[in-house]
Amino acid sequence: MNVNGQAYRTIWLKPGDDRVVQVINQVKLPHIFEVNELASVEDVCRAIRDMTVRGAGLIGASAAYGMYLACLEAPENGFNDALRRAGESLKATRPTAANLAWAVDRMLGAIGEGNSYSDCGKLARLAAMTIADEDAAHCRRIGSHALPIITAIASQKRGQPVNILTHCNAGWLAFVDVGSATAPIYTAHDAGIPVHVWVDETRPRNQGASLTAWELSQHGVPHTLIADNAGGHLMQHGLVDLVITGADRVTRNGDVANKIGTYLKALAAHDNHIPMYVALPSSTFDFALRDGVNSIQIEERDGDEVRYMTGQTETGAIESVRICPPTTAARNWGFDVTPARLITHLICERGLCDATEEGILSLFPEQR
Repeated sequence: MNVNGQAYRTIWLKPGDDRVVQVINQVKLPHIFEVNELASVEDVCRAIRDMTVRGAGLIGASAAYGMYLACLEAPENGFNDALRRAGESLKATRPTAANLAWAVDRMLGAIGEGNSYSDCGKLARLAAMTIADEDAAHCRRIGSHALPIITAIASQKRGQPVNILTHCNAGWLAFVDVGSATAPIYTAHDAGIPVHVWVDETRPRNQGASLTAWELSQHGVPHTLIADNAGGHLMQHGLVDLVITGADRVTRNGDVANKIGTYLKALAAHDNHIPMYVALPSSTFDFALRDGVNSIQIEERDGDEVRYMTGQTETGAIESVRICPPTTAARNWGFDVTPARLITHLICERGLCDATEEGILSLFPEQR
């Protein structure tokens, strides 16, 4: 994707120093565009925990580069133990996204193919870059597979824009490039199909307002920011043609864990007969789970994310303000689970499928 006309990914090795990983600091967006440097596995863990990097695909890619840095840090004596500890630390940063553990385990397998200490570092570097490249490629394929859906709706609208509602940020910033839920939007926009995106604010961290709106602006996609609770109203009045969200973990039977509030969007879409699509790369599937509501671990974050809001003042200062009485407690669940019955189709790099075990296995027969 482009930022002010310059191409960026969300994570890359520093040119001229491949012992340093560079990332876009998403905490500072949309007010400040800042690139941070990560030089150790602890730097990567901190960046994931404080959401400098966030989003399913990017968390996976960050974990992969974290394991590469762990290889560079680990002593030759005790190398395997050091890598195991690094992997455990990375997996503990955020529990809900499947891509995190998937990337760590894939890296451990790749590094284990090394015949020498120096081989391991080279293999880790290659494996991390491959995971990042695959993430971007898979998102591009998601866009291609979803394009006929938007094209079909556009053909019925006689030149009027296709209105798409999305939730949180499953865009370029949540992946290495392109994004999952935004891939169909960008693909349609670039193909000349008129689209308009309803961007809900996505409390409490406002990733819709801060991140999705920012990247749609950078790409020139028409969009409108709305309050989280406006989605159902828009659907009742025929102002939404389809809903597309991303996912942080999808079970074998099609239950979807995504940003808190996704379940409510799905209920409103179902009640108003509006198609609900979930876009994800295959690394987000958890084929070991069948019951998302009772089996997926839901991350609970600091209540201060609910009690405080951060923004830019008229003078340009970035400030946080409390929005409730000082003695009020807050709870902050980061995700909820949308049952498979509310989802029209899943879209991944292999194509579209029903949100059922049979539907998913039709694209992934090796998981039978």
